[in-house]
Amino acid sequence: MSQQTGAAPGAGERQLATLEGVLERITYANEDNGYTVARVDTGRGAGDLLTVVGALLGAQVGESLRMEGRWGSHPQYGKQFTVENYTTVLPATVQGIRRYLGSGLVKGIGPVFADRITQHFGMDTLTVIEEEPKRLIEVPGLGPKRTKKIADAWEEQKAIKEVMLFLQTVEVSTSIAVRIYKKYGDASISVVKNQPYRLAADVWGIGFLTADKIAQSVGIPHDSPERVKAGLQYALSQATDQGHCYLPEERLIADAVKLLQVDTGLVIECLADLATPPEEGEDDPGVVREKVPAADGGDPVTAVYLVPFHRAELSLAAQLTRLLRTGEDRMPAFRDVAWDKALTWLKSRTKAELAPEQEAAVKLALTEKVAVLTGGPGCGKSFTVRSIVELARARKAKVVLAAPTGRAAKRLAELTGAEASTVHRLLELKPGGDAAYDRDRPLDADLVVVDEASMLDLLLANKLVKAVPPGAHLLFVGDVDQLPSVGAGEVLRDLLAADSPVPAVRLTRVFRQAQQSGVVTNAHRINAGQHPLTDGMKDFFLFVEDDTEEAGRLTVDVAARRIPARFGLDPRRDVQVLAPMHRGPAGAGALNGLLQQAVTPGRPDLPEKRFGGRVFRVGDKVTQIRNNYDKGKNGVFNGTVGVVTSLDPVDQRLTVLTDEDEEVPYDFDELDELAHAYAVTIHRSQGSEYPAVVIPVTTGAWMMLQRNLLYTAVTRAKKLVVLVGSRKAIGQAVRTVSAGRRCTALDFRLARQ
Repeated sequence: MSQQTGAAPGAGERQLATLEGVLERITYANEDNGYTVARVDTGRGAGDLLTVVGALLGAQVGESLRMEGRWGSHPQYGKQFTVENYTTVLPATVQGIRRYLGSGLVKGIGPVFADRITQHFGMDTLTVIEEEPKRLIEVPGLGPKRTKKIADAWEEQKAIKEVMLFLQTVEVSTSIAVRIYKKYGDASISVVKNQPYRLAADVWGIGFLTADKIAQSVGIPHDSPERVKAGLQYALSQATDQGHCYLPEERLIADAVKLLQVDTGLVIECLADLATPPEEGEDDPGVVREKVPAADGGDPVTAVYLVPFHRAELSLAAQLTRLLRTGEDRMPAFRDVAWDKALTWLKSRTKAELAPEQEAAVKLALTEKVAVLTGGPGCGKSFTVRSIVELARARKAKVVLAAPTGRAAKRLAELTGAEASTVHRLLELKPGGDAAYDRDRPLDADLVVVDEASMLDLLLANKLVKAVPPGAHLLFVGDVDQLPSVGAGEVLRDLLAADSPVPAVRLTRVFRQAQQSGVVTNAHRINAGQHPLTDGMKDFFLFVEDDTEEAGRLTVDVAARRIPARFGLDPRRDVQVLAPMHRGPAGAGALNGLLQQAVTPGRPDLPEKRFGGRVFRVGDKVTQIRNNYDKGKNGVFNGTVGVVTSLDPVDQRLTVLTDEDEEVPYDFDELDELAHAYAVTIHRSQGSEYPAVVIPVTTGAWMMLQRNLLYTAVTRAKKLVVLVGSRKAIGQAVRTVSAGRRCTALDFRLARQ
């Protein structure tokens, strides 16, 4: 079968050697740099497997490899071979071919069909698949459909392998190589060689830094204007990822000089070039410059925007003003309604009375074209929304309810007894991000209510407001003291700015029933800068643990064992760990691994798929980590949560049932879009609500600890909060008010309309 050649380990241990073997198992793979730890069968029999480590980028289980590298010894794992480069060798025996095909390497062929195909074609199997794939139909059980699928998968595998071999020289990960191929097909190598900075804009997962590394390896100069312009756009893109809609020009130039290590003068020249308005028929400029008031209220600054964010901010301000000022009214009955009678009727329906500030909010929503309702937990936002919807429907108004996440939409539907959907589904967003509903084709609605509006980022809010017909009433509902949206902008805060033309009501009174809840009481205490009370509470607990690593382990124990045992809650469905950050021993990344072991451990009889440093299993709780408009019925969006319901190693696909009750398939090469969600960062939990939350608050997350972060985490819980960590870290979170505003100018644009 395979053989071992080259220098033997020993005296010439560090000499370059050659090793051949079949890749049996990948025990670790870093998707970012391709570093892999694997076990290979060198054909010495007795199931004797050898450990190989190093650059095995793109190698697949079942492949025969010819590896060049050096022999060495690991103090824990013994003799191993460090690979410097490798080539794929087609297996030379029927048994090797059977294992190669049965490894899941080719979509549509698993161990059963690999056995049938090799029994039928013997040593000619690979030649038949390569040159006469239609002959596969001769194999019992292989119909035309599966035959075509196998042939297509074989061709794609070959083409991807060619791209990978080229990209191996620039250390691009397997998953990114696959994406480059899917984006550009046969033009992949040409694009990578000649236009590497296109990758950063076109291919998800490739940022400027990866594109820059590729560009340097193909000879693009360090001070090339193409590189500097790409770097400027990357710096702005990074700023939008941090929530800013623009950057002040001076800050952008300083960021770009630091990033690119080039002269300031060159950056200024390239920025001017990027911002030059295009001639007629030319593409849009890369960026837009405009004077706006500083975010902190200081002297005006020159703001530099990426084009989509500038357009969205102008558009959102104009659309809101259009709705506010229109003479049309799709709910005219409320202009001169007898409110005493209406509220008496409402009380008979809901069996409860509105407080004065709730009454004011009800009247505002039903008489003003655009309004905002804000307030903390226990202040009656939900009951106020239900009252507004009841009155509107009593007058036969068409009410449309939406929220940014599936969980929030479900909660809104339960609360009002009416259908609610995510904003994305409501607008029927299509591949590319365009919406089926917009200004030219508005929603058929008299009243649009958007819950959890603190989560609305600039781009989504703009799409939504465009689709509201003139004369309809639009109500934003949310808690402005929570964390702002994950995406760029601070839409709810800007709508509530002092000089905003949008009328608003803030509910402040905590109702007596809510006062008995430790969750509600402590949320308000945290928001007021006071330490939460934890003694004698039935629904709010603190486990003190000063050591960050121990706090991580204790968090897992509380979430996976203690809460289920004491409160009868399901650790997967009902308990959510919310971490201030992703990294560190008490971060979401490490906790996910530990929680998966506790809640969904591996079993020999169940298939699983290793991808990068993660393992996916049936039953895993997962979350989507990017907007993908091509998946599902109307796209699957960043933050969507679901459970893995099936995993098929033959078709190389797993299926996720999302919290919107949609089954979404993922090919194995798309798994970098999914992360485990047993633990999520507090930012990612926005708009969701869970029966119980467990929050590690440790000094290891010191830089992230802020009041609105802890407040947001606590307000995600319906019944139970458990803090795990140090009193010192909790004190830091309570004391620290978020530093500075995001760079947005929506409030300025609204005020001057």
